Amino acid sequence: MTDWQDRIVSDPDTLFGKPRIKDTRIAVEFLLDLLASGWSVAQILESYPHVKRHDLVAVFAFVRDCMKDQTFVMQAAAKSAGRPWGQDLSTRTME
Repeated sequence: MTDWQDRIVSDPDTLFGKPRIKDTRIAVEFLLDLLASGWSVAQILESYPHVKRHDLVAVFAFVRDCMKDQTFVMQAAAKSAGRPWGQDLSTRTME
């Protein structure tokens, strides 16, 4: 397991307290947005040379741990919305 606490930091005076890679102003959210937009790990490392592979591993470990803590919230939200847990949300229509 990766110890993300050594690489992911948060300071209210930097990036409004958003989690970021230590010694940078690169937010976890920004890196996740790049990946969600189709960027590869290689593209990120090439475009942001101060971000290292172990930083990205720490980002993934951080998000993993956050998701472990949030699973029950997603289940409760699905139940309160009248959806059985596990229903494919991609079939939902926009209202």
